[in-house]
Amino acid sequence: LHGQDCIRSSTMAALRTLFKTLVPGQAVRHVPRAFAVQGPAAAPVRRMGGGVAQHRDSPDNTVETYFDFTEENYKMVEKVLGKYPSNFKQSGIIPLLDMAQRQCGGWLPVAAMDKVAKIVGVAPMRVYEVATFYTMFNREKRGKYFIQLCGTTPCMICGSEDIKNTIKEHVGISGDGGTSADGLFTLLEVECLGACANAPMIQLNDDYYECLSRESMKELLDACKAGKPPPMGKWGSLPMNGQVSCEGPKGKTSLVEGPPKPPPVRQDLKGDVDPASVKAHMHY
Repeated sequence: LHGQDCIRSSTMAALRTLFKTLVPGQAVRHVPRAFAVQGPAAAPVRRMGGGVAQHRDSPDNTVETYFDFTEENYKMVEKVLGKYPSNFKQSGIIPLLDMAQRQCGGWLPVAAMDKVAKIVGVAPMRVYEVATFYTMFNREKRGKYFIQLCGTTPCMICGSEDIKNTIKEHVGISGDGGTSADGLFTLLEVECLGACANAPMIQLNDDYYECLSRESMKELLDACKAGKPPPMGKWGSLPMNGQVSCEGPKGKTSLVEGPPKPPPVRQDLKGDVDPASVKAHMHY
């Protein structure tokens, strides 16, 4: 703590010196904790996946709002909790929250969190802590197609700002985190989604669409409007420029023999994975 106090004091001293240089002849007794550029030169705020930490009541989102799992989902609840000892049911909080979010159409009302808390036998605050920590949980309503646009360095360099503007113009979204008037699309800029080799890219609900251009982004949005988003490719994502996975424009030019196979762990896993079967197994 002593070292942190020294660093903090040194930082404040440096800021006071800077202010004296910028405003000569005036004593600086207080340095503001945050600075913001004002006027037309100010850069737009980038939320980067963050949301409001506090709960805010709305007509369809209060502690009195009714929520319960469907009969089919209760069977899945039993299956999830069956993986853990009876005194560790709280280990199922994350999969149960995900199930509740999918049942609610892509967001988590506070009543759904309370239901999960009751099922696993913990105080509601324990569930709120999980739901506010992980950005995969949406505590505000989303459109049918939730577009998470990667805005981190590789995607930004490769044109993520153009992709963002294309989405906003094509479906009529005014700002980051906004939803189109028809309720179909919500756009949110987020941190790295791990597909840097195929930048720029978006995550649309559970699926990755990569190697985007203005034209292919419009095609994707139009397909979603028609209720026919393109299916994922062999490796669980879809580069929109026709390439396969992370292969370059010349196709596979190295590692043609494939990586060495790992030692067998389970005999029932043959190595042929269908992305659709993975989603079914994960209850997507």
